[in-house]
Amino acid sequence: MTLVSMTPLAALPSPTTAVWQLGPVPLRAYALCIVAGIVVACLVTEYRLRRRGVAPGAVLDIAVWAVPTGIIGARIYHVITSPEKYFGTGGDPWKAFAIWEGGLGIWGAVAGGAVGAWIAARQLGIPLTVVADALAPGLPLAQAVGRLGNWFNNELYGGRTSLPWGLEIHRMDPDNPGHALRDDANQPILEPGLYHPTFAYEALWNLGVAGLVFAVDRRFKLGRGRAFALYVMGYTAGRFWIELMRSDEANRILGVRLNVWTAGLVFVGALIYFLRVRGPRQFLIPIEAPAPAVAATGADVSQVDLSRTGKGSPAAVAPVGYQVVDEEQFTTYRETGVRPDEPGADDVPATGDGVAEPAPDDAARTSVTTDRPADAADPSAATTDPSVATGDVPTAGGDGPAATGDRPTVGGDGSAATGDRPTVGGDGSAATGDRSGAGSGPAGAGGRGDRPTDRDS
Repeated sequence: MTLVSMTPLAALPSPTTAVWQLGPVPLRAYALCIVAGIVVACLVTEYRLRRRGVAPGAVLDIAVWAVPTGIIGARIYHVITSPEKYFGTGGDPWKAFAIWEGGLGIWGAVAGGAVGAWIAARQLGIPLTVVADALAPGLPLAQAVGRLGNWFNNELYGGRTSLPWGLEIHRMDPDNPGHALRDDANQPILEPGLYHPTFAYEALWNLGVAGLVFAVDRRFKLGRGRAFALYVMGYTAGRFWIELMRSDEANRILGVRLNVWTAGLVFVGALIYFLRVRGPRQFLIPIEAPAPAVAATGADVSQVDLSRTGKGSPAAVAPVGYQVVDEEQFTTYRETGVRPDEPGADDVPATGDGVAEPAPDDAARTSVTTDRPADAADPSAATTDPSVATGDVPTAGGDGPAATGDRPTVGGDGSAATGDRPTVGGDGSAATGDRSGAGSGPAGAGGRGDRPTDRDS
């Protein structure tokens, strides 16, 4: 076998430069990939949150908290699990802050980001499980984009391979971070052989996880954080075997890389949550915000700016919170603008017309309100028969105030008694009842009803 036959026919190259200067400002590929991944995750999460009823722009309020806490958590996890580079012999503690050189642990990123998202969700009045489920397919997409930064940094590769997609790795210059070390001829120095591009394996796996979460969530309408749990299971399953392929230095427990143990434990936790938690997908309706006029326009509530206080409002005001509803209630609200009944609404007294109204007092009993004008010339008649009150239109009877009701009743002396509202008999006495009754004599007679008979002296 000759040396030529051992030379691979194909290989994946690696960049020799991971940082560029824009005047005095360095543009680092790793940071740009992280930012691009964050943008992708925000776009996907915004789309999914709006389809669940959240006002536009909420994802930016969440990202303001989740992104910084996620980066801090990711760096803390990396430094804690790989302390030798920073606190060991020859280590530089200040390097712990040099995140542009790589070193962000996804486990710490998820934990730190969850804390930030929880803080933002509480401020917005959104359940954290709704945010997590909306983020579930966007997060692995962001990770896939972010892994390209490892390619620029020539890091996170696996063992030696002769596969056509074997990766060339440059030796990076420790005195000039972000640039490959060069020989006397100013040529970048390559590590001998080719290596498994484990960062690329993880990026491709993450794309598959994003597709899996999207498809399963669309089919089974996962809720209460189960879509996010599915993402965690999918990611950790891939990370388990990819981590076993990596050849970079890492702390080990019982001869196994620490991240392998972490992946296994997190997978079990996510599986338990996925199996134990049940419940339908959650939708949200903003509290103290006007219902969208979607019935006439045919617009989708996810396309309506629910954060505004009304038509012509000078400024957008975020909802004070959200009411959690099921899909049927949300669909009704989206199509008609009708909100579901609030808790305790059934305890409010209502009139016969179904409209909530306080019980009348003495002053209210003597007042006369009509939906139609009555003939002032004849105070005793609103109909042909002065003793009959009809329908919902208040009429005047005998010598007393007007009486209203759902069904007409006739008193023996011309006094009227009505159904749901107090009426006045011939001498001014009031009778109420659910059913009409006849009365005679000065006192008048009232039917049985829900309210006691009142008499005015």
